[in-house]
Amino acid sequence: MWRHRRIDHEGTGSGDPFTGGDLPGDDPGTFSGQAPTPVAREGPVVINNSDDLAELGRELGATHRGLDDRMGIELLEAGPERVVARMPVAPNTQAYGTLHGGASCVLAETTASLGAAIHAGQGRMALGIEINASHHRPASSGHVTAVATKVSAGRNLATYDVSITDDEGRAVCTARVTSMLRDRPGS
Repeated sequence: MWRHRRIDHEGTGSGDPFTGGDLPGDDPGTFSGQAPTPVAREGPVVINNSDDLAELGRELGATHRGLDDRMGIELLEAGPERVVARMPVAPNTQAYGTLHGGASCVLAETTASLGAAIHAGQGRMALGIEINASHHRPASSGHVTAVATKVSAGRNLATYDVSITDDEGRAVCTARVTSMLRDRPGS
């Protein structure tokens, strides 16, 4: 079982992180129509390209791209203790041109749920059951970055604190996300 991944986005180009192909608009896509195959890993693994990111998705049981892909969420680092991702402010804005609070919640739940899924391990999945978010300041351009840090995790529940900051390092949102950990169907 792998424990931690740091993602190097240099040279990855654009395209679908699951299939490596071009993004076909809102088409949800699939890996290959086959059930995910768990792969046991030891120690840290570096993700250098979209194929590595697709493998991580398959190992966690993902079968298609999700909302995080449509919102432009870019995974920077992933492990059971800490997950880091960033998201562009545009086009994830509300009518006033600032980052939508719901977009911050999607980013928070994406990072926390990924950490919980990695903690849960092969053949298991994380399902978000509670999120609490406080919005501190608007963001109107650039990116926001989320850092999810494990607070507590056991066999059935995992809780992460998520800090979301703007490009200047200022607090935009803080959130706490709890996920229920379950055996994945068919595992």
